[in-house]
Amino acid sequence: MFKQSAQHVGTYYAGTYGQIPLRPRLEGREDRDILIIGGGFSGLHTALRLALSGKSVTVLEASRVAWAASGRNGGQALPGWSCDMPPLEKALGLEGARQLWDSMVWAAEEMRDLPQRHGFDIDYRRGAIYTAVLPRRVRLLQENLDDAVHKWGYEHLRFIPREELPQWIASPRYLAALYDAGAAHLNPLKLAQGLASAIEQAGGRIYEQSQVLDYRETAEGFVARTAQGEVHADVLVLACNAYIDGLDRSLSKRLLPVGSYQVATAPLDPQLARSLFPRGTCAIDNQFVPDYFRVTPDNRLLFGGGCTYLGGIPKDVAAATRPYLERVFPQLRGVPIDYGWGGHIDCTMHRTPDVGRQGQRYWLQGFSGHGILPTLAAARAVSDAILGEDRLLNLYQALDNPRFPGGDVLRAPIEAVGKAWYRLRDSV
Repeated sequence: MFKQSAQHVGTYYAGTYGQIPLRPRLEGREDRDILIIGGGFSGLHTALRLALSGKSVTVLEASRVAWAASGRNGGQALPGWSCDMPPLEKALGLEGARQLWDSMVWAAEEMRDLPQRHGFDIDYRRGAIYTAVLPRRVRLLQENLDDAVHKWGYEHLRFIPREELPQWIASPRYLAALYDAGAAHLNPLKLAQGLASAIEQAGGRIYEQSQVLDYRETAEGFVARTAQGEVHADVLVLACNAYIDGLDRSLSKRLLPVGSYQVATAPLDPQLARSLFPRGTCAIDNQFVPDYFRVTPDNRLLFGGGCTYLGGIPKDVAAATRPYLERVFPQLRGVPIDYGWGGHIDCTMHRTPDVGRQGQRYWLQGFSGHGILPTLAAARAVSDAILGEDRLLNLYQALDNPRFPGGDVLRAPIEAVGKAWYRLRDSV
């Protein structure tokens, strides 16, 4: 469905990274313990954990490491899932949902420690605020705070009333917020490249521009074929997310690729940049389609929030995003925008993660636009199961992720109509 590329798109991250490492194509045959298809966060985290355990691991990436959402996202490492906790509690009960939540708290702590452990930098900054535009969503913030403490044992949240908001964000748009000391923001491309280097240092192999044309299961395991080679492995992990396309139809039918986009301004005056977030946090509102934004170490504002359920990206991302940016920060009216880019996220019907296994075939997908910490938590579940401990994976598999109605032709229009209703509610 989506065109692969040997080049990273023109994101702020790629534009300011420097020389992005180029890894070889797969040529010939390899025999490995584990094959992972997909070089984004879910595949890289899984590969690193398995390589460190002593398994021989190969990662095949159709384009470049972190070419898709893992290298283009907003960089906000927020504890939780896109669906929030109610669907998880409904499916798993309080105790099961609490176990998944605890694994998410572990992921937040691991995200802080992992780069230090392996010697790479991700521009890690601690703290996020969740803001509310509407009175009913202020109540939702308060409910979330109460549930966090009493159901999930999470005590990193603090309610911020309207009169205190200027201490946190220089915007007149919001009525209240929650501060999350367990959240963070970071450079996702630096994270992905750091993970890739750590995998290679642990003995894993990564091949770029090596799109898997098909795979088959045999009596000995799995065989995946590319244009110039093939990998034979005992275990297969599918970590393709929105780009799984026709490689596995049973999984792709449970996903809807949704277009998402954001911008990065030109560098701001340092004093102005600091004034936007006096305490150095990032922010995301709790509208149905949220705005999310933060200031980078080089004093740019990164701002995102647009999405298209029919999959396209605006031709002029900067023009499409500017009204929303200036709605939040009127003081930035007319600010130059240096970068505008988009990509696709993998949404499930209920926005619950789709993580599971069938025999020795595993998959991680459906992070629904909220993937930095959830991919790490899911990678722990999958890698633990491959190594013999399936407690967390069994919880993920108890979640219901049905196929989208309407088949390949109608599922996007049907979903777009439904989401338009929810966006209309948030605009009133």
